[in-house]
Amino acid sequence: MSNSPRIAITGSGAVCGAGLTVEKIWAAVINGQSAVTPITQWDAARWPVKVAAGVNGVKNQELVEDRKLHKSISRTDIFGIYAGGEAIKSSGIPSHRETLDAAMVPHFNDRSGLVVGSGGGTYSSNYEYFPLMTESGGDMRKFGAELGSSVNPMWLLKNLPNNVLCHVGIRHMFKGTNACITNQCAGGVLAVAEAAESLRTDEADRIAAVGHDTPIEPETVFGYHKLGLLSRDVLRPFDRTRSGTIFGEGAAAVMLEKFDNAQARKATILGEFLGHGCVTEAMGVVDLRPDGDGPARAIALALLDAGITTADVGMIVAHGNGTPASDASEAKGILCAFGGNPPPVTAFKWCVGHLLAASGILDLVLAIEALRHGVVPGVPTLNEVAAEFSSLPVSRDPQRPRSDVALVLCRGFGGMNVALVVRAAKP
Repeated sequence: MSNSPRIAITGSGAVCGAGLTVEKIWAAVINGQSAVTPITQWDAARWPVKVAAGVNGVKNQELVEDRKLHKSISRTDIFGIYAGGEAIKSSGIPSHRETLDAAMVPHFNDRSGLVVGSGGGTYSSNYEYFPLMTESGGDMRKFGAELGSSVNPMWLLKNLPNNVLCHVGIRHMFKGTNACITNQCAGGVLAVAEAAESLRTDEADRIAAVGHDTPIEPETVFGYHKLGLLSRDVLRPFDRTRSGTIFGEGAAAVMLEKFDNAQARKATILGEFLGHGCVTEAMGVVDLRPDGDGPARAIALALLDAGITTADVGMIVAHGNGTPASDASEAKGILCAFGGNPPPVTAFKWCVGHLLAASGILDLVLAIEALRHGVVPGVPTLNEVAAEFSSLPVSRDPQRPRSDVALVLCRGFGGMNVALVVRAAKP
């Protein structure tokens, strides 16, 4: 919006199966290395789906050092706290704050905000009830009598949806505007949009936006499999033989600041947030309009908000989850929005898996990296673009962006479609 303050992106952080830093995740993407491996969280040998992109072999202390805190937070919280902290630290804000006069620090903290998006938790939070339920044999009196000695008293604290919001704020003294958004796959990108709007309306001077999720657990995997949404082997976005998505886990975060403030403190500016659009298809929980109306309208709103046209967009990072219906309708939406002539398209879930609430914000982080490196990464699992949208410019090989602007798309249950627009910082 022309009368709104410009918004700089000054920091980013991420963790997923492909790595614990943005640099390592980007290296995996550009080198064609998928993080999809056999599931290790439980014995999946007899399960119909046996693969996922998990954060394997990493101890919780490597991400969040405070062991006492581990007792009152969940796995997804650990990822979110880590990614949020990495984005804040990489922005240079903590070191800048140390240079301020002591009298200015309270105001600085009050003008520092945090918005966190999550998918709403996983079924694993209920698993410790199962043994007692089995033992009780349906006798609820017996179940109630033994509940206190069978279930961890920290259960409630571990399952609070705002744990990441709480602990990142405490650790970094971000005391200003804050929000916790629970909206399935759209949680992370909506956190970015909410943060941007809060800066535009002068609620804060700087806001960290975080998205986190851990869907790799038995009941979630089983549920998505029964819905026909999971691939048994490879995630092939937009491919003729695509068969479904594959779960990943982790978190990603970006630090947003008013552009003038970032320049004044001589911050390294990674990019600029330009605009966003969000719509729903109003079809049902998992139903999608086959004509691509949802993505097309989200794109139109995002470009209007950014004050640019389709000709200004240099690349598109698609949701590209590999499911037949979503990829088809997304491709049609892109082609419709761009009048049949979209810029190069890519997707990243083939590498990192589908992180649900963290997926879109991780795509945003990687989009910024792509623009900074001047390359649209290829999709190594793509063999042949489906005939029904063969004109979609997605490729197995790297492409060149048409400009320094990226459009990032994210979709979620309930017909959610979100589009974000960012510009790379000039070298």
